[in-house]
Amino acid sequence: MGSKSKEVFMLRFFMYVIYTTQALVVSYFPLYFMDRGYTAGQIGIIYSTGPIISIFANIIFGTASDRYRTIKKIMTLLMFGQLVMVSLLFTTDAFVMVCFIMLAFYFFQTPVNPLSDSLILLSSQFTSKPYALIRVFGSLGFALSAFLVGQLLKVTGTQITIPLAVGSITLALLLSFTLKDYQGTKRKIEFGGFLKLIRKPSILSYFAIVLVVSVAHRMYEGFLAVTLREMGADNSLVGIAWMVSAISEIPVLFLLGKYGHKFKELPLLAIASLMYALRFWLISEITDPIWIIPIQAMHSITFGIYMVTALRYLSSIIPDEFRSSGQAVYAIVWSGFAGAISGTAGGLIFEQFGRTAFFQLAMTLALVASIAFLAKHFINRDA
Repeated sequence: MGSKSKEVFMLRFFMYVIYTTQALVVSYFPLYFMDRGYTAGQIGIIYSTGPIISIFANIIFGTASDRYRTIKKIMTLLMFGQLVMVSLLFTTDAFVMVCFIMLAFYFFQTPVNPLSDSLILLSSQFTSKPYALIRVFGSLGFALSAFLVGQLLKVTGTQITIPLAVGSITLALLLSFTLKDYQGTKRKIEFGGFLKLIRKPSILSYFAIVLVVSVAHRMYEGFLAVTLREMGADNSLVGIAWMVSAISEIPVLFLLGKYGHKFKELPLLAIASLMYALRFWLISEITDPIWIIPIQAMHSITFGIYMVTALRYLSSIIPDEFRSSGQAVYAIVWSGFAGAISGTAGGLIFEQFGRTAFFQLAMTLALVASIAFLAKHFINRDA
C-alpha cells in the first residue's frame, strides 16, 4: 500500500472508531443512565456538566496543538483519559459521583472531534483527499454501531454499554499511535493575533448564529433517546433511528466533497437550518415512535449539510496557523455553550412542559438561525 493510500486508510479507520464511541455516548449512555433510575432532569444535568468543562478542554487542547504543533500526541492523551474515566463508571451508580466522572470524561472526549477535523483538513493538502471523503467513515462507524449495539442491547439490556465503550476507546487509543502529524504553515503562532482575529464582528456574528442552531441541535440530540423511550420505543428502535441518521449523511458527504465548493456557504447553512426547523416540528407532532425513522433520514439535509459547510466556511475565515484554535472555538460554541444550555434549560423544559413545547422551541431557534445566516450572506455580499 502506497504511503498516501496508507495514511488515508488509517485516517478513515480512526474516524470510524472514534465515531463508534460517539454513537455509544450519544445514543445509549442516556438509556444506560435512565435504566439506573435517573430522571430526565438528572440526565440533562449529566449532559450539561460535560459541555461546560468542554469549554475549557477545547481551549486547552486546541491551544496546545497549535503551540506544540502536534495533533497526534494530544489525541493519544485524550484517548487514554477517556479510557480511565469511562472505566470508573464500573465503580459507582451514585448520581453525584457519576456527574464528576462524566465531567472528566467529557474533558477528554469533547476535543476529539475538532482536533480530528483539523487533522483531516490539514491532511488534505498531502493526501489530496477532501475532508468529506474521509469524514464519511465516521458516519459509517456511527451508523453501524448505533444499529448493531441497539440489536445487542435488545437482548442483553443496557448494562453492557460501558464495556462496549471501553473496547472502542481502547482500539482508538491504539490507532492514535499510527496517526501522522500534519501541519499547515510554519509561521510562528502569535496568539494575540488569534484573539484579535476572533473579535472581528464578522467572525463573532458567525459564531453567534452557530450557537443558536447548535442549541437546537443539542436539544434534539440529547433528548431523542429519552423521547423515544417515553413514547414506548425499545432499544432496537433507538439504534435503528440513530443508524438511519448516520447513513443518511453519507451520500450528502460524498456530494459535498465533490461539488460543495460550487455553492456559497452561508445560503447552504440557511437551508440546513430551515430543514432543522421542519425536522424539529415533525418530531413535536408525532405520536407513534416508528415515524422517527423518516424524520431521522432528514439528518442528511440538516446536520450533513451543516457540518461540512460550517467547517468549510470556518476554514475560509481562519488562517491555517490558527486551525486547531479556530476549531476549538467552534467546538466550544457547538458542544460547550450549546450543550450546557440545552442540557440544563432543555432538561427543565422537557420535564416541566413536555416533548411538544421542547421541540417547538428547538424549531423556533432553527428558524432564527436560518434567517440570520441568510441576512449575513446578503450583508457580506453588499459590503
